[in-house]
Amino acid sequence: MRQKRAKTYKRVMALYTQTFGFRQPFQVLVSQDVLIEGAKCELNMPKQFLNVTQGECKLMITQCCMEALYKMGRDVQKTTDLAKTFERRKCNHRTALEPDKCLEDVIGQTNKHRYILASQSTSLRLASDRIPALPLIHFNARGVLVLSPPSTATVREKNKAEEGRRLEGVKVLEGVVDGGNVLGAAEAGPNVEKRARKTKGVNPLSVKKKKVEKKEGEGEGGKRRREVDLEEESADVGDGEGKRKRKRTKKKTEVQEAIEELNETNKVAGGEPEGGEASD
Repeated sequence: MRQKRAKTYKRVMALYTQTFGFRQPFQVLVSQDVLIEGAKCELNMPKQFLNVTQGECKLMITQCCMEALYKMGRDVQKTTDLAKTFERRKCNHRTALEPDKCLEDVIGQTNKHRYILASQSTSLRLASDRIPALPLIHFNARGVLVLSPPSTATVREKNKAEEGRRLEGVKVLEGVVDGGNVLGAAEAGPNVEKRARKTKGVNPLSVKKKKVEKKEGEGEGGKRRREVDLEEESADVGDGEGKRKRKRTKKKTEVQEAIEELNETNKVAGGEPEGGEASD
């Protein structure tokens, strides 16, 4: 499939999805004549429907369409076998009707089940143009499976839905008066008393901290003085190596003083020095 055609189909299906509530997998109601036409070209019909709808598909066929295939006999046996793999849509017709009549009855006037009709019958497609929100799939003259453009009834219904949404929005805007019905707006009545605002305290984070007075010798000043004293002591120890050491005189005790006094007294009394010998 060409890229341009694929984009067109995607936009058309987006219209049905956004406006009329179509959802994947799309329900494709297949007529027997489309399957016969695809068998002539030897096409993979499930893949063809997937390409046309640009999404997942659930292929369905009615019992009346199956009866039409059975009547054709063995000439369309492959087509019949393919149709048997589709989901069987119950039409509740005790006696088999013509396929076109059966499909019209299943779709109804509003297509409330959101079917996509795949039919090769010209009369059925012309009758289906009057039904809004009904996508149509068929083979064109060159044997290509295509998606028909939205019908006039579909476009009219789409415009009506858009106009309804626009009018709803206008009504909502007209009801808005100075933001009175805005979500979260306060309803001020005549008897409503205004609450007095509470006095808030000072923000503790914005208050300047008090300075703590430091004692003498503490803090940076005291630390600095201690460092200076330690430096001076270390300087004294270093400089003492080059200077003369001072001798410290020990004070005499009372016993030593008494001994010295006795020695002096003995010297005076004997007239000889201590420890001297007598003369001949």
